[in-house]
Amino acid sequence: MTIIRIGVLAILIAIPVIFVSTWIKSADARLTEASAKPSEQAPVAAASDVGYCNPELKRILRRVLMSCGLVGNNATRGCQPVQAKNVATLSGPDFNALFKPMKERGGIIEFDKDKADLDTNDLQLIDTMFADQRGASWFFVVSRASPEGSVEHNRDLSKQRAETVMSHLKDRFKDPDLDKEVGLLWLGEEFAQLEAEFCSWKRSSTGTSCTTEELNRSAFVTWIDCTL
Repeated sequence: MTIIRIGVLAILIAIPVIFVSTWIKSADARLTEASAKPSEQAPVAAASDVGYCNPELKRILRRVLMSCGLVGNNATRGCQPVQAKNVATLSGPDFNALFKPMKERGGIIEFDKDKADLDTNDLQLIDTMFADQRGASWFFVVSRASPEGSVEHNRDLSKQRAETVMSHLKDRFKDPDLDKEVGLLWLGEEFAQLEAEFCSWKRSSTGTSCTTEELNRSAFVTWIDCTL
């Protein structure tokens, strides 16, 4: 009888030990599994908010989007030089500097002198840039004119260049949301002329020459991957 009692007592003692051991192993397994899946434990930045989306750029983008008709109740389509300068509240070089980190996402559509027509190379680069959306929300077209001619003429010429790009996008992609996606800024010769370093960007010109005059007969195009 004593042996039986000892056996029962041993079993009763062993039961909680087994339960505790099992619980510890289960908890350890859950911890290991959680450690192997960090993406489920801590949220990460959205893919559409890339490294160049600093607070200053986001501030300027909000101003441009509000003032140039992409968000809010503003019915304006695009911004002309004086508006763009006031909206940006930056010097020309500082405005251009905001876009420098977008080198791999942007392209420069170069026009012939005093022209706003698109040739085959222009169309190909526009299509390539626009098709590479990657989930971005806004496509910017920032057009310019070189200093030849009057200020008023160059203002109108850069507007024609921006609108020519927009017309092609409408014809080519048939996207009903284009008016909510594409922001137009035409800067003429008055604001933010491109510097020579932009010659290293993707350009529609096939020639080796790249003067600042040639560079500014252009429309800069890019998707901007910033969440605002």
